[in-house]
Amino acid sequence: MSASPSVVQPASETKILMSDPTALGVFGLAIVTLVAASQKLGWTSGTTFVLPWALFLGAGAQLWASTVDFKKNNYFGAIVLGVYGLFWMGVALHWAIAQGWFGPLDGAADPRQFAFACIGYGIFSFFIMIASFETNKVFAAILVLINLLFPSLALSILGINPAFFSGVAAVVELLISLLGFYAAGAIFLNGFFGRVLVPLGAPLGLIRKGSYGK
Repeated sequence: MSASPSVVQPASETKILMSDPTALGVFGLAIVTLVAASQKLGWTSGTTFVLPWALFLGAGAQLWASTVDFKKNNYFGAIVLGVYGLFWMGVALHWAIAQGWFGPLDGAADPRQFAFACIGYGIFSFFIMIASFETNKVFAAILVLINLLFPSLALSILGINPAFFSGVAAVVELLISLLGFYAAGAIFLNGFFGRVLVPLGAPLGLIRKGSYGK
């Protein structure tokens, strides 16, 4: 008797569905900028108790949301949330080092290096701002403010009219926070109800998107 041919079972594929993490990431940005602005505006003092919010909300929430967006192939969200999540991770470590968490500072330590990180972030944020114009108006407004924040921080840290530019940075951070809360709430409610309850504003339609990279 001839052996019966073996039956090849079709390969099974398991898909893991993940929800849109944008509300979580934007909420993290809103919280950390609110807490940071409270220090710059003189409502609170010091950065010791800003650190937890920088680590867990500014960095953790945005980096987690970025990771999910990479899996969902959300190009804008993955890059933007990742970039700013890493920024807040760096800021938190900068503050921790300055407070002596890792031991005393040597004489060569120069906190003005943070200003050049802000300059670099300002450069890349300009490109992100251009892309944000084709997402929605609230995101576009947040990115315009971020493009004011980084130069203000850099100039203040470098000692160039620090009172003025620190004040500008404080007000801008507060505005970013307020817009961030609005955006996070809108994204959460719109996603939960499956329709637009809280508008974010249509894209500006200034630049046509193509199929590059698809």
